Amino acid sequence: MDMLKMKVSTVLAIALTISLILVGIVGLILSYLNPVEWILPYVASCIDYVGCWVQPSLVYTSGIIETLNTNWLITLPTSLVVFAMGLLQPESRRNIRAFPRKVINAYRKVCVWRDWLFAKIEYLNGESAKWRRAFNIAKSPYSFLRMMGLSPQMAIGLLVAGSTATTAVTVNETILADKCFSCGDYGEYNAPNDKPLDREYTDNTLQINLGAVPVREILIENVSVGTVFTGDAAGSEASVLPSGKAEAILVSGNPAVVDPAFTATRIEIGEMIVEKSRCKSMDFSDVDAHTIIIEHNASDGQSIIQTGGTARARAIGGGHNQAEALTVNGGLYDRVWIDAGTSGVNGKVQKLTLSNIFTKGGTCTFKNLDIGTLIIRQNEIGNDSDLATKEFQITSTVTGANWTVTDNVEITMSEPAVQLGNP
Repeated sequence: MDMLKMKVSTVLAIALTISLILVGIVGLILSYLNPVEWILPYVASCIDYVGCWVQPSLVYTSGIIETLNTNWLITLPTSLVVFAMGLLQPESRRNIRAFPRKVINAYRKVCVWRDWLFAKIEYLNGESAKWRRAFNIAKSPYSFLRMMGLSPQMAIGLLVAGSTATTAVTVNETILADKCFSCGDYGEYNAPNDKPLDREYTDNTLQINLGAVPVREILIENVSVGTVFTGDAAGSEASVLPSGKAEAILVSGNPAVVDPAFTATRIEIGEMIVEKSRCKSMDFSDVDAHTIIIEHNASDGQSIIQTGGTARARAIGGGHNQAEALTVNGGLYDRVWIDAGTSGVNGKVQKLTLSNIFTKGGTCTFKNLDIGTLIIRQNEIGNDSDLATKEFQITSTVTGANWTVTDNVEITMSEPAVQLGNP
């Protein structure tokens, strides 16, 4: 019996507490608002199966609430007092004191799940790092030979000839078996494809054919071109320019031809950088650019004609279908040729960078170009030790809306010596 009385009193105490809090909240709301006014316009005078008493009851209730609204100076304090009495009941105080403990317990449960998840993530990251380290160790002999300036073919040949069939050699032979632009392999590439055309090549030219697909970036750096290298220490396998070609580097569109019919093409470039390179001669012609910066170049005679132009500040976009970057770092080629060879289709590149290219035996020629910003800096140009021969030329057909020509000097110089392979 005592237990029953205790349970009944507890239930009544809880009911009283809830009632006081609810009455207080309702009173606070009805001190300012009359929700019945929002309901009345949608209630008919008589409702099926209910009768005609609903609307009059709501009207009567609305009148009471309007009285409470009008006398809010009495309703508001009274509601606050009732609400405070509900909060001061023992049951309310007990729950309020327990609230921080409940929040802390919930936070601790969340932390347990968080720690479990982070432990799994750290485990996966550790496994990934181990596999990445294992792969880097496996490919380190090939990377070292490429760093020493050897072509991919020569590096793989040395690994095969000079070592047993270890895991590292097997990995390199399998992964690098196919030729690709980013591997430094010669061949003719139709941008944006990283694989060369499937045909036999009679020379060691790196050729990029630009077409309708814009290319985000072309980067060619740290390569040797032309007659500048040999395949052995004796110099008996010296590189040569392809038959009938005079340019070691050629970046150009193509003029119109009647027979066979060919509509003229140009190469549109957002930003073009030619830097830190060695050329027998360097000439720019038929170029329209918005900004031209020529600085810190040394040449064996130079002729820079600054011709004003009206070209716009150009940028090349292509959205989702724009090709990704074509990048090569290191390699030996007899020629580098970037061409717009499809009739009536201009090649388009957002950024073209030629950096640290070492050439001999052929010119560096750039023509038939539309450029946003052209930067020519820190190049060495010359071959005959005669300042009267202008081996660095910016011709009158190069126009620019903005010119900056700074600190370009003339010094006598001859072509560089041949780089011997396998010394």
